[in-house]
Amino acid sequence: MALINDSDNYLFSTYKRYPIVLIRGEGSRVWDQDGKEYLDFVSGIAVCNLGHCHPKIVDAITKQARTLIHVSNLYHIKPQIELARLLVESSFADKVFFCNSGAEANEGAIKLARKYMRDTYGKERSEIIVMDNSFHGRTLATLTATGQEKFKAGFDPLMPGFKHVPFNDIEAVSQAVTDKTGAILVEPIQGEGGVNCPSDNYLPELRALCDEKKILLILDEVQVGMGRTGRLFAYEHYGITPDIMTLAKALAGGLPIGALLARKEVAASFTPGTHASTFGGNPLVTAAAIASLTTINNSSFLDHCRTMGNYLMDQLNRLKKKNPSIREVRGKGLLVGMELDQPAADIVDKCLEKGLLINCVQEKVLRFLPPLTITKKEIDQAVSTLEEVLSQ
Repeated sequence: MALINDSDNYLFSTYKRYPIVLIRGEGSRVWDQDGKEYLDFVSGIAVCNLGHCHPKIVDAITKQARTLIHVSNLYHIKPQIELARLLVESSFADKVFFCNSGAEANEGAIKLARKYMRDTYGKERSEIIVMDNSFHGRTLATLTATGQEKFKAGFDPLMPGFKHVPFNDIEAVSQAVTDKTGAILVEPIQGEGGVNCPSDNYLPELRALCDEKKILLILDEVQVGMGRTGRLFAYEHYGITPDIMTLAKALAGGLPIGALLARKEVAASFTPGTHASTFGGNPLVTAAAIASLTTINNSSFLDHCRTMGNYLMDQLNRLKKKNPSIREVRGKGLLVGMELDQPAADIVDKCLEKGLLINCVQEKVLRFLPPLTITKKEIDQAVSTLEEVLSQ
């Protein structure tokens, strides 16, 4: 309790923390200061896609920390260049900018889109269409872009230039487009918004609309990227490519990183002095990210993720047939949501007591984000614990 009291005394009250202190992790499990073991189906909120303290990431961090931890982006940085090359070779993109978080990456995407549209068409094309129930971050611009009012209270005035429409409604987007529209910003799957998956034709229709109207398509893959959905990037499921994409969370296996990826002609609008990040892409974090990316971007690894995702969905749907309080199970890969007919916070608390870490979004949706290295045995353990809690 002493550490928890110190937390209350010295830290801002920006998080509603659970009453445990986690001190060690390995694979899919973590331990608290009292030695209690937990099966982790949160993964630092989709950060620890390779589990906790993966040997390849630990080795990369250790080796780099002995060599060079940080230098300014005024100089060329070897692991940063290598990571950028790997990302370009693995995606639609031609260029990469590195920063420190998903919010910062999305902020950069907004700036880049507006700069490109100004350079190309003039200043009137600065408006960005965004989605209801979306989440893009908590900086002023990304907070404005976020489609959830609960995060915005007390922070007026917000940024102008954003227009919100319902998610997965192509007609609403079409009607929102005007001669001032510069970009559409969307998550391929809404994670914080409740694990909301679009129809199969939604993203292809957005891509076609952007092509027709000569506007940019920006995909926020901060949560869904890096293998989470069973593909390296979620856009691969839909047969399209964006103009701009953002990554963060799992990219460096637990170290803070964000990445802004773009086509060459769009990226060209960022010239020296137009954007920067002091710590972005430093040697330590990019060395870790190389280890993370090269491990995840492997066909057998991604096959495992899809197989485990299907297995988790099957087991949760089996549970749904036996429990009328479960309304729906949805998701893709190892991003899975279970919607209940009642608030789910109490379920999260009871699972915590029984050694299972899960979390709740949108009040009634249990979100499952296990490491992509998860096994059937661990999924069975988690589902068994959940079944026991739901039956109480």
